[in-house]
Amino acid sequence: MDEVEGLVLRAGVPSDITEITAIYAHAVLHGTASFELCAPDSEEMARRQQELLRHGYPYVVAVSGREVLGYAYAGPYRPRPAYSHTVENSVYVRPDAQGRGIGFALLKQLLQEAELRGFRQMVAVIGDSGNRASIRLHERLGFAHVGTLHAVGWKHGKWLDVVIMQRALGSGAATGPEGQGSAVGVPGTSPG
Repeated sequence: MDEVEGLVLRAGVPSDITEITAIYAHAVLHGTASFELCAPDSEEMARRQQELLRHGYPYVVAVSGREVLGYAYAGPYRPRPAYSHTVENSVYVRPDAQGRGIGFALLKQLLQEAELRGFRQMVAVIGDSGNRASIRLHERLGFAHVGTLHAVGWKHGKWLDVVIMQRALGSGAATGPEGQGSAVGVPGTSPG
């Protein structure tokens, strides 16, 4: 399902933090998508949101009426400067709202927002290779499976894999970042 009746996607704002904190806490405490073991409090979640927004990363919430049903954001893939055009995504949906296409709508919007900001690659680092819903969601939106790290996390009394998926944004690797010339060494491109 690509459309959810009455669903509004908008930029995340500080007043969403209480609901975002509850959604994430459930994922941390009961799921394997996040490898955090202790759920952060509202103050920490607000700090994280503000840090992402301050650096120009997209942060989207899905709202029905006055309720936040889910949220998604893109953040830095790695801190070193050469990675600055690549983002990593996170998508979380309230447990009672899962399976209604909200995750799809959030990720689709997040992809568009990341492209508009000039990012070139989006990476999904999916906790637990058994997380078929997240893997399918990413596949539906054009992500390719690029690797699996086996048994790298220990949570809820078991070893967990991490699935890595990736999708190009905009012109991807076909050209260099804006203002930085052409992509050198990329098949099908030539230096300016």
